Amino acid sequence: MKGLFHVTPSGWAGFALAAFAVLVLPGISSSYWLSVFTSASCFLLAIAGVAFLYARLGMVSLTQVGLMGVGGWIALRLNYAFDFPFEVNLALAALSTMVFGWVLALPALRMRGLYLALVTLMAAGGLEILFATFQFPNGGDGFWGVKTGSSDPFRRPFLAQSAEDYLRYVIICAVLGFVFIELHRRLQPGRAWALIRRSEASAMAAGVNVTLYKTWAFGITGLLGGAAGALLAGSLGLLDDGTFRASESVMIFALAVVGGARYWQGALVAAILYKVLPALLNIWGVDADLSYVIFGAGLLHAVITAPDGLAGQALQGLRSLLRGKGRRDA
Repeated sequence: MKGLFHVTPSGWAGFALAAFAVLVLPGISSSYWLSVFTSASCFLLAIAGVAFLYARLGMVSLTQVGLMGVGGWIALRLNYAFDFPFEVNLALAALSTMVFGWVLALPALRMRGLYLALVTLMAAGGLEILFATFQFPNGGDGFWGVKTGSSDPFRRPFLAQSAEDYLRYVIICAVLGFVFIELHRRLQPGRAWALIRRSEASAMAAGVNVTLYKTWAFGITGLLGGAAGALLAGSLGLLDDGTFRASESVMIFALAVVGGARYWQGALVAAILYKVLPALLNIWGVDADLSYVIFGAGLLHAVITAPDGLAGQALQGLRSLLRGKGRRDA
């Protein structure tokens, strides 16, 4: 139990960064950057989910942005149909999307690698079509109603009405998501996932219920994706099907690999590249599409020279530097 709650130096660094982001960042950001940082924090939570699945089980899910759309759609619909408090909408959206994650786990029980990636990509394409067909709720009568013209206001959390407070709220939710993943990694599921990734046959021989733990992992990925979508809905108040294209799921998975799927810093790098970098390019008067060239270069770099991503490469370099300094001091 003591090891369960042990905080590593990397963990303390993460908490310190989160404290800075909560206490300082909202107060020094303009309205434009508040919107950018809030969106980046929402996608950070979603990227953490897809990186977790790849790091723990070696499985590729290309549906994460689609699952965000499901979570956002449910949160918006619950808000307009039943006027629930935001926290209730968030919890129900996350739990409902977890069920979608379990459905995605069904093909994962029989396939891996390219075939699983293709199945999840097709699922993302199907969700994209559904979003374009049914549209995202903006009011209207009944559960399926969509209002023409201006949208009704969306209820934010009682303690996070302003843009500054809402950014703090989203960052705290993202931190809780990382803690949730880390606790699972340290408990029995983490040990089971490590065995399954090494060899499913060996895991079954050791008595591990492979079906249960694969489904469990996909459920966590769906839970985090749904929560991220609901938080994004709270930030924007209105969602659009163009935000949740299947190609964006491919993009955030690639960026999770570039950043380093095994490290929380990797998810942070991916979110910064995905949302903050294009915003910077816009401010500098450069076409934001240039970011895709940078993403491609980063992916080539990760594949060729940094299998643990940019975060893994940076941490390895820092350890080497500290070891060298320690030897010189000795």
